[in-house]
This record gives sequence, C-alpha cells and structure tokens, in this order.
Amino acid sequence: MRKSLRRLALGARYLRAETPLGRRLRDLSAGERRAEAKAFLYQYFAETGGGEAAFRARWAAVRRDLRRRGHYDLTADELGFGARIAWRNHGRCIGRLTWNVLDVVDCRQVTTVAGLQDRLAAHMREALGDGRITPVISVFPPARDGRAPLQIESAQLTQYAGYPAEDGSVLGDRQNVEATRIARTLGWTPSGPPGRFDVLPVIVRDADDARALIPLPAETQRHVPITHPDHPGLAALGLRWYAVPYISNMILTIGGIDFPCAPFNGYYMCTEIASRDFADRTRYDLLPEVARAIGLTPDERADPLWRDTALTELNRAVLASFAAAGVTMIDHHEASAQFMRFHGREQAAGRHVAADWRWIVPPQAGAGCEVFHLKMRNFHPVPNFYTARDADGMRLMPYHGDHDRSRLAAWTDRVRRRLRLWKRMAW
Repeated sequence: MRKSLRRLALGARYLRAETPLGRRLRDLSAGERRAEAKAFLYQYFAETGGGEAAFRARWAAVRRDLRRRGHYDLTADELGFGARIAWRNHGRCIGRLTWNVLDVVDCRQVTTVAGLQDRLAAHMREALGDGRITPVISVFPPARDGRAPLQIESAQLTQYAGYPAEDGSVLGDRQNVEATRIARTLGWTPSGPPGRFDVLPVIVRDADDARALIPLPAETQRHVPITHPDHPGLAALGLRWYAVPYISNMILTIGGIDFPCAPFNGYYMCTEIASRDFADRTRYDLLPEVARAIGLTPDERADPLWRDTALTELNRAVLASFAAAGVTMIDHHEASAQFMRFHGREQAAGRHVAADWRWIVPPQAGAGCEVFHLKMRNFHPVPNFYTARDADGMRLMPYHGDHDRSRLAAWTDRVRRRLRLWKRMAW
C-alpha cells in the first residue's frame, strides 16, 4: 500500500513539474487535501440538510479512499453543489446574485477530444438559447495520479484573432496575438483576408498533453453588430462582439479535487465590452476612432474629458445593440445593485462575502455605483476557481469564519492559514 501511494505521489509530482498544467495546479499536501475534503463535505451536508450522521458516514468513506488511493470521487449532487458554491465564493465576480441557478453538467466520463468538441458545441447552444442566456458549466475529468486530463488552453471559447504588423500595430485583439500565432502553427488560417474580428478556433490539450484545434460550428456562436441610436457614424466602424463570454481556462477546485477543464458562462456587463475590450490600449484601443465617429476631437487640449464622453457613448451603443439583438446584458449600475442584493442575502444567511474591490467596482462610473463604497475583503475560500497556482491558487484554503467559534479556535485558524500560505510561497 505504501509503495502504491508513493508511486501516486511521484506521478503527481512529475505532473506538477514537467507539464504546463502541472505548473498551474495547486500543490496540496495529503493533509491539506484531507482538510479541504472534510470542510467541503461538512458544508455540503450543513447547507443541504443532510444531517450529522450522513456527514460522518460520507466522511469516513472519503477518508478511507484518500488513505488507500490518494483521491476520492464526488457524487453528482456534490459536484453540482460544489460548482455553484465555487461561483458564490469567487471574489472577482460581480454577478453572483443567481449563483444557485447555475446549470451544472457532469462530463467526467468524457475523455476524448471528439467528446469534448461535441460537449462544447452543446454547451454553447444551451447557454445561448434564443438570446436569453443561461449560466452553464460543463465539468470534465479531474487531474489525478500524475495524468493530465483534457484541458482547454484558450482563455475563452470565442475569441478574436490578433495580427501583429511590422510597425508594432495590431489588427484585431492585442490580447490574442500569441493565441493566434499558436493557432496558425497548428494549421489554422482565416477564411479570408485578416480582419479585426476573425474568430479563433479553440485550442485544447489531450491526455498526452498534445495541442489540437477544435473548430466549433458557426450556429453555436452569435455576434452582435454595434451601432448607436443617435450616432450612425459608429456603425461605419464595423464593430461587433460575441454574445456570450465562455470562460474556459480556469481551474475549478472542490473539496481538494482540481478540475482543469470546466468551461462556464454567465452573461456580459456592458462595461466589460465597451470600457475594457474595446477601449483598453492592450486590447482594441478604439476610443480615438469612436470619438471621431460621434463628432468629438480626441485631443486633451480641445476637451480634457473627451475620453469620458466617448466611453459613455460606447457603453450606450453596446447596451442598445445587445437589447436590439435580444441578447441578455446588464449595465454596470444594475450589476452594482444586484451585487448589493447578493451581499445582503449572504449576510442574512450568516455568511461573509469574499470580494476583490478592484474587480467588483465597474471600470466606468465607479464612484457612482454603490459597490464603490462597500468595504470588501477577499479571503479566498474553497470551493472556488483559479487560473494558476502562483497567480491566485496558492491563497485558496478552507474558510471557517462563518461558524461560531472560540477566540482560540479563530486565532489558531488564522495562524494555520498564514503558515500554509508561507509554505506555498515560491521561495
């Protein structure tokens, strides 16, 4: 038994050290994995009304599996609950009001690229529907025993290409220059002359860690042309954006189990497209063009607030365009109000809310939104989502602050959390 567990540990260490996925996964000790599993199961039975006896029986079975095999399997109900709680816990998301209606699809039986491709197409159809977007997550096999499961390398299922020019400029999305280069080396070419909004194929890695391209059917994607109700010149810019943000490169962690392939979607807040994707200098950098299209002079000497006006009108154009297309979208003021309702409900349920102020406050009219004035702290609870161990994964650990505990227990937990974080630092 000890030799078998040692081989599993060595295989896991090889995965962590030698593959791109391995360098992203959290490096949990057996004790940390056991602690996360116990904390998750306790939360599951407490919130679903399973009772103390059911918790003890399930925990005994999980503890036995961890001791014998080094891992355990979540039930379908536990997986669904954990995925929803991961959304509820994620401190960078403002749109968590409807966390409990997330549609969780168990895809742990899918192990081939062809199966992944079929499920991604189905996921996109289910999420888009007739334009009234449904939040969906598809959870594929976890990482275990030193083997790399299926994973999606693309940051989103729908992305626009970026083509660098010799003068340093970029045609398309600057964020995706490297993804475009990789797609081209794998054989992808645009269907016509390179343009601003060429849709990239999805880049995946199979069980052998080899890259492959997944071209998704055109009917699974919808793109909204951007026009302005009062400035027809904006339509001449030919702007558009995809209807649904499918996040595909984040790792879902539940009870000490990491799921590297768990694409999910919500729906857009207008500032994500207008104030970030279109306006950021590291993305499309369109504000000067937009300003000219609506009759402004992009010059601080003529008007020091021309950027503010252009941003506001660009947000108005994006909102109006999605509304005309019948696609779900929310403005940043309503998103702020929804987060405050979510915050109030969580407090009423006796739970603290993990939140990162830099991500929750919208990039447009921040001080005009109620969340701007809300005191926030991101204590990185699990279950949760993370992008990489060194970026945001190493801070994730069980949070016990929602329970009535003695001062000694609370102090011990704080010391334990700091010690674990210190051990996880890349010294």
